[in-house]
Amino acid sequence: MRQCHDHRGERSHEPVDGSLYRSVFERSGLGIARLDPRGRIVEANTDLLALLDRPLSQIRGRDFTDLLHPALRPALERGLACLATGERGRFAERVAAVRPDGSTAPAAMTAIAVPGRGRAVSALLVLLRRSAEPHGDAAAPLSDVHARILEGVAAGESTAQLATTLFLTRQGVEYHLGTLLRKLKAPNRTALISRAYSLGVLSPADWPPKVEPAFVK
Repeated sequence: MRQCHDHRGERSHEPVDGSLYRSVFERSGLGIARLDPRGRIVEANTDLLALLDRPLSQIRGRDFTDLLHPALRPALERGLACLATGERGRFAERVAAVRPDGSTAPAAMTAIAVPGRGRAVSALLVLLRRSAEPHGDAAAPLSDVHARILEGVAAGESTAQLATTLFLTRQGVEYHLGTLLRKLKAPNRTALISRAYSLGVLSPADWPPKVEPAFVK
C-alpha cells in the first residue's frame, strides 16, 4: 500500500514561472531532471548528466529511479507516485546514483510536483546536489549483527523479516537499527543505505547487498 504522509513532504500547488525554471535549470549548479507524471525523464541539464556520467540520449524516456541503486528504488517510487497524484507537493531524500562503471554518486535529492492546468500535476522536477564525503569520514567497524541488519535493510527486508532471519525480537531489531543509524549518522533507512554506499561499506557490485569484510570487526 502506498503511504504518502511524511513530515518532510509538503502540499504545494503554486505555479512555476517558466523563465525562472529555465534559469535555474541552466545555471544553478544542481543536477536537474524534468520527469513526466509517470517518473520518466523528459530532459536533464548538463550538471545531472555529469553526475550520472551518461549522455541525455541514454537516459531520456527512462524511469528516473532506474538510475539509482536498486535498494533505494521502492521508497523513491512511492514518493514520486505521491507527487504525481498531488497527495504531496515535494519530498527530500538522500540517494545514490549508479554510473555505467558501477560506481555510485551519493546526492541529496529534492523532488517537486509541478502543477499544470486544473491543478493537475503536469510534471515532476528532481534536483540533486552531489554529496561530498569529507576526508577521514570513515565508517566505524560494524558488529556482525549490525552488518547483517544493514544488508537486510539495503535488500528491502522489513523489521519482521529481519527479526525472523536473525532470531531477534522486533524490538531487538529496532534497537540495533537505531544504533546503526547513529553510527553511520543517518536519519532514516533510505539515508542509511545511501550513506553506506557512499562510504564504501556496501559495494554497488553486489546483489543482494553485502557489507565489505573490511568493515566488519
